[in-house]
Amino acid sequence: MSESSLRVVWVYPDLLSTYGDRGNALVVERRARQRGLGVQRIDVRSDQSVPTSGDIYLIGGGEDRPQRLAAERLRNDGGLVRAAENGAIIFSVCAGFQILGHEFINDLGEREPGLGLLDVWTVRGEGARCVGDVLADVNPQLNLPQLTGFENHQGVTHLGEGVSPFATVQVGRGNGTGDGTEGAWRETVFGTYLHGPVMARNPAVADLLIKLALDVNALPPADTTWYDALRAERIAAARPA
Repeated sequence: MSESSLRVVWVYPDLLSTYGDRGNALVVERRARQRGLGVQRIDVRSDQSVPTSGDIYLIGGGEDRPQRLAAERLRNDGGLVRAAENGAIIFSVCAGFQILGHEFINDLGEREPGLGLLDVWTVRGEGARCVGDVLADVNPQLNLPQLTGFENHQGVTHLGEGVSPFATVQVGRGNGTGDGTEGAWRETVFGTYLHGPVMARNPAVADLLIKLALDVNALPPADTTWYDALRAERIAAARPA
């Protein structure tokens, strides 16, 4: 991390910010400032180069055509891949998650190459869309509380041997494969289908990214009153009656 501030890069807000996922950038910024950390937030539009010197990169969800355009431009730009090779933290949601994989089905019904940062590939589901609230238990290695969020996707994402599931669903469909997996994780690269935005519902995820960027095991305590109220509300709403 740079000495002056934590550099948080929000990737392609003009293409991949359909479902309020910009809120993840706001929460990471807020949680860092609560600990007295300086934050430089960089919003990178799709006609701009992705900087390689960021500490945390966030990518949101989007509709099918913007997703294809984003994948094309990220492949051609190469900045996000170089940042990952430099050890940057990358957290992706829905369409962004699919883009980080090997391939997905685009709006033209064709196989679209991804960035290959996660060993996953996505096909189009044949049944109903995965829509609704999700409760999921996060991979124990990440030491995070139960995850709450909202899913809305048609894709079915299969995990290869090079990744672990980010979480296991208790309510909802997750990756859509029927095996209970939700998202994927490898070292400093994360993917999930959960909106909400997911970090507003789960501030511990934002704290995890900050800890990884700082290379520390713990952060000073911060007020979670607002987040706790939102979490309690959404968890209660998602649980079966």
